[in-house]
Amino acid sequence: MSQNPNFDSISFVENITVEEKIVPQIFPNPKAVMRKSMLIPGWGQITNKQVWKVPIVYGLIGGLTYYSISLTKDYHDFRAAYYNLNSDNQDFKFGPTPAYLENINSASLLNQRDFLRNRRDFIYVSIALAYILNFVDAYVFAHLRPFDVSDDLSLNTNFTPSTKSSIMGNEISIVSLKISLKRKRN
Repeated sequence: MSQNPNFDSISFVENITVEEKIVPQIFPNPKAVMRKSMLIPGWGQITNKQVWKVPIVYGLIGGLTYYSISLTKDYHDFRAAYYNLNSDNQDFKFGPTPAYLENINSASLLNQRDFLRNRRDFIYVSIALAYILNFVDAYVFAHLRPFDVSDDLSLNTNFTPSTKSSIMGNEISIVSLKISLKRKRN
């Protein structure tokens, strides 16, 4: 019996199954992300893999802080000038009058002092809001991170007109709307 050498090494496989191994992604705990961001602004954004937000956080908080320091310095100058303008106050309790404020009347000094104090206080509130926004952003993004927002999602809508009977026996026209989100099948 002669054997054909071409068919000796061929074997036939009827069913081939390929299993995809899905590696689950591990997402950080939103409360832990929020605590990190409360301790050090920007740490929560780094944990959420949003490093591009860190310069925005520090720019906002740092810029507002710098502006509040500038306003505080100007406020102290105007406060000292207004206090020293009164002839009864010769103790220089708030320091000497700055040279650039020597010949300004008391009404202008008072108005500018009050404006600077109010603006400075508003900036303090803005700094607190920027700090709060920092950890709220980290917390919300940590919650939303596991949601699938890939391009292979589809939205199917189905409008169905129909009628229903009312209590009185009349036919009422209605329209129902069915919305479903599904992954696209390729």
